[in-house]
Amino acid sequence: MITEQQFVEEARGFLDANAERRQESKRPWGEGSDEVGIFTEHTPEQDRAEVGAAKAWRAKVYDAGFGWITGPKKWGGRELPTSFEKVYRLLESQYDTPSEAAFGIGLGMIAPTIQSHGTESAKDRYLPAMYRADVVACQLFSEPEAGSDLASLQARATRDGDEWVITGQKVWTSGAQFSDIGEIICRTDPDLPKHKGLTGFIVDMKAPGVEVRPLRQMTGGASFNEVFFTEVRVPDDHRLGDVNQGWTVALTTLMNERAAIGGAGMGMEGGGRAGSMMFEMLRRSGAGRDPLLRQKAAELYANSQVAKYTTQRALTKLAAGELPGPELSIAKLALTNNLNRISDLVSSALGPRMAADTGEWGTFAWANFVLGVPGMRVAGGTDEVMKNIIGERVLGLPKEPKSADTKRSI
Repeated sequence: MITEQQFVEEARGFLDANAERRQESKRPWGEGSDEVGIFTEHTPEQDRAEVGAAKAWRAKVYDAGFGWITGPKKWGGRELPTSFEKVYRLLESQYDTPSEAAFGIGLGMIAPTIQSHGTESAKDRYLPAMYRADVVACQLFSEPEAGSDLASLQARATRDGDEWVITGQKVWTSGAQFSDIGEIICRTDPDLPKHKGLTGFIVDMKAPGVEVRPLRQMTGGASFNEVFFTEVRVPDDHRLGDVNQGWTVALTTLMNERAAIGGAGMGMEGGGRAGSMMFEMLRRSGAGRDPLLRQKAAELYANSQVAKYTTQRALTKLAAGELPGPELSIAKLALTNNLNRISDLVSSALGPRMAADTGEWGTFAWANFVLGVPGMRVAGGTDEVMKNIIGERVLGLPKEPKSADTKRSI
């Protein structure tokens, strides 16, 4: 097997030939954009340009042997240890390359689910294409009447020979506007208990009957979509797992989703844009002289460090092939708690300057961040759901008593 040093030399050669070294320079306060937000909010034209550049870069990376370093060779991977993946990511971060945020959901959540539950034909068709960025994927779980209670979803899939016919609506779908496929969970047997009558599928987002509509947020952007399915036909070999066993499929995706969200963090340990801007804002605004605000800043830093190490422990288990556990719920809840701390801190420090645009650099821009925090408290499972999981599965507390007609959240 190739040694790590040989791998580094190979990767460095590829990066030197295809990208420019990143020039590390601290941008002076007050220069350039002061944008700081949680969700990326692009126009359709910006989406097309960014996704196009990312696809072109990802194809180069994959063709050079760095697109799926730990993956099986039969699907274009190299079957190298996770440490090699970390080495490559560290090396690539030293170069100016296009953002690959558009692939986060597909590679972080959908691809692992296809690998675990897809048919062989689906794996052969989609896994290499997804890691090369020829195919972009989205997640189609939430519904207007279900929310975090995924088991109550009502989108239907009815069998018709070797195909399934899907009708229903999904909501809060990130990246649907530029995705080629989506992972969808549908109700396939309404007579079974709600957790038992679900089935997962891979659906073509360009198929007849699929309609994507952007959702406008209170930040002013449209990072999410609602998606309508009207008699959309899906071949049976695009089914994920067994019929009526979609709950297991959904849990695989959700655990990977919480790993991705919880592992994202906000860079409070240093280097993250939100963290560096916040601490600099406190210093320049004079708010840092307030002992109460200094205490809040110290608590935020300490909690961010604890969250980082907790998440690293969980991700190490995943890398070792162990199943995702409830500690990922801790990571996700820790992230939203820290986002709330940032929101409270900048609101206290800036006061009216965050509510009205005075033109002062690095002040009103924080409004977008604060308005985005509630969305993160819902994404990947609400805070309340995470607390139930932690209480029941980590602390061993008794489950809440539920009546027969009470919805069961995940």
